[in-house]
Amino acid sequence: MKLLKDKVAKLSFVALLITITAAMFYTPTASAHGEKSQAAFMRMRTIHWFDLNWSKDQVPVNDTMTISGKFFVFQGWPETVDKPEIAFLNIGTPGAVYIRQGSWIGGQLVPRSVSLELGETYEFKVLLKARRPGDWHVHAMMNVKGGGPIIGPGKWTTVTGSMKDFVNPITTLTGQTIDLETYNLENTYFWHALWYALGLAWMAYWVRKPQFVPRSIAVESGKGNALITPTDRKVGIGFMVGTIAIVAVSMQTTNEKFPVTTPLQAGLLRGMKTYEMPARTISVKVDDATYRVPGRAMQMTLTITNNGDSAVRLGEFNTAGVRFLDPAVHEDTTGYPDDLLAEEGLTVSDNSPLAPGQTRTVQVTASDAAWEVYRLADLIYDPDSRFAGLLFFTDESGNRQMITVDAPLIPTFI
Repeated sequence: MKLLKDKVAKLSFVALLITITAAMFYTPTASAHGEKSQAAFMRMRTIHWFDLNWSKDQVPVNDTMTISGKFFVFQGWPETVDKPEIAFLNIGTPGAVYIRQGSWIGGQLVPRSVSLELGETYEFKVLLKARRPGDWHVHAMMNVKGGGPIIGPGKWTTVTGSMKDFVNPITTLTGQTIDLETYNLENTYFWHALWYALGLAWMAYWVRKPQFVPRSIAVESGKGNALITPTDRKVGIGFMVGTIAIVAVSMQTTNEKFPVTTPLQAGLLRGMKTYEMPARTISVKVDDATYRVPGRAMQMTLTITNNGDSAVRLGEFNTAGVRFLDPAVHEDTTGYPDDLLAEEGLTVSDNSPLAPGQTRTVQVTASDAAWEVYRLADLIYDPDSRFAGLLFFTDESGNRQMITVDAPLIPTFI
């Protein structure tokens, strides 16, 4: 009986060991991003993305899709984040599943960094070409020097087909047509193999020498110089001279083969064309704002004044890419990502039409699980607990007007 128990115990241990080992080798492919881990204040008080549109949900390999929309550079940019004086319009994808064929801000091609102004709104478009099949989360993103990537809303897209069919042809300035996907691939393999072999040869030469303990004893006893022989010095010089010769010869032959070259363009584009938003005829004052932790809801007391000539109603509150809507005023028809859309998440104590010249104080509540899912509620634990966002009002003709809000946020736990 004891022998049987020992065998069962050993088999159980072996099974457990196999399970743990298998789990170590299981590495699922990452298909989305860690945007939820980015600080809430970064997403709320830097770049506000709105009116976003992904032209397609499903794209065959070699076909294209566009991401377009607008972004507002928040005037209350956090002091702890470098301002977007040097920024690059980018797209967040899990690897090279798409290639970017072009980016535009204000209708101008932006293949390099740009300088953005606080308090301004810009229109953008990015053209993408599908490369790798799969389901991929695609984000708008702005890389800011000193501030890192500021990730915008993301949407799941599907790339169909086979990657082996992907091609990326371009025509060079000298008129030659090449496929960037496979161009000079053999040469790339050759140079990787050459330097890898050279490194292995260098390591193999020194590994044959006494290692670790004998060398440590020799150094401690003051005989470290004796470890390097004249032959070792000659071999080291040979490796150095050979490496320099390889680099020099390869550089000369490359220059002869490609006499016409253009350096990578790394300048800064300034004076980007801004998007002219409709004149603001509505003023909003945030009297107070609280976040109710148990209810996952933010409550604002707003004093709204309509200085226009048409009655308006509050239809949307947008913060960190999450949209809270009052369905009685505004319904989304753009196919915005479901996890970022609270279609009935906005309630207003009195959302009847606000007549021209009228002022009203209302209680506005933005509630949805997205506060916790996207970790926006973490804002209440920041040293500077402030929120920011965009309010969208709709007039009787269906025209929208954007108003920014920014105020301290006080948490409540009851």
